[in-house]
Amino acid sequence: MDADAVSRREADEPLISAEALAAAEADEIVADEAVHPGTDVTGPVVIERIEGGAIAIAALVASIVLFPQWWWIPFAAFLVFDLSMLGYLRSTRAGAIGYNLVHNYTGPAIVGAAAIIALWGIAPLAWWGGMLALCWAFHVGVDRALGYGLKLPDAFEHTHLGWIGRSRR
Repeated sequence: MDADAVSRREADEPLISAEALAAAEADEIVADEAVHPGTDVTGPVVIERIEGGAIAIAALVASIVLFPQWWWIPFAAFLVFDLSMLGYLRSTRAGAIGYNLVHNYTGPAIVGAAAIIALWGIAPLAWWGGMLALCWAFHVGVDRALGYGLKLPDAFEHTHLGWIGRSRR
């Protein structure tokens, strides 16, 4: 065989077999479990949950500072955003789409920016928009802190942060 044929053959063969890769990953999981029982505290899921909690606290504090007489609104409106789960009555895919459209920070950011712009002309719109943005961000932040991530279309319990509820693996 010439050198080109050898290099082409080597490129087609995996450097490590699937069995060896699975064993190595299992060893890493066992080793990680010994260091951090129950969870990897440096992992992206933990960091995203902490970040969600921080955003929820910031939104709640901002609503109390900006609207002190209406401090209870974020709590009263908390479950309104979960109406986006009604899509699950049709299918898991429709439910995941509806849920994900509401349960991210894009909506609160857009509404909050519109409320800030409205400060220069339409005060009631600025008030309602600001309160809505803070309530919405509070809801999403609490959900993330509790481990409820964006839904995947295969099952309600399958989120980008892992499995939730009884389906937790």
